[in-house]
Amino acid sequence: MTGYVDSGSNTVGPSRSWKSMEMEIESLLEKLVDINDAMSRCAASAAQTTSVTQKLARHRDILHEYTQEFRRTKGNLNSMMEHTELLISVRGDITESKASGSMSPRVHLLRERASIHGSISQIDEVINQAQATRSVLGTQQALLGAVQGKVKQLGDRFPVIKGLLGSIRRKRSKDTLILSAVIAACTLFLIIYWLSK
Repeated sequence: MTGYVDSGSNTVGPSRSWKSMEMEIESLLEKLVDINDAMSRCAASAAQTTSVTQKLARHRDILHEYTQEFRRTKGNLNSMMEHTELLISVRGDITESKASGSMSPRVHLLRERASIHGSISQIDEVINQAQATRSVLGTQQALLGAVQGKVKQLGDRFPVIKGLLGSIRRKRSKDTLILSAVIAACTLFLIIYWLSK
């Protein structure tokens, strides 16, 4: 065929360039993680204020956004490179099969590989989202822990606030008991209903 041009050699240069850029970005992200950790340690050793805590949380969010965007871009580029390699390979196989008159099983294997890779990419994306959610929840937990510590300090200083916090705790535990009883009753009724059928 005269229309076929082997562009396999064209993908080597951009692939090397991408790998060096990928390593550079990863090292920059690691440095940013180290800087965030150092800022957290400095803030922990100094008197914490709300503005410092909010700034630290914002810096962690920015780092998280950069990391997610890098992973997403890296996945897209890897997928595009594999897609390009697959197309070049399939094009070569089609040319060979037309010349020999039979369909190569390699084409079927490559298609299966592409579908498996697509599934793995989706799974990786879901795992990345779960890790991102875990990271955000950890940040929120730290922030709420700091707030809880400050509320406890206020409660210790002012007995009226301490009494108010005690009544809130008692109401919350009472609500938890009521909710537990309702859930247990509903579960018991479901089991009885299921056994009576």
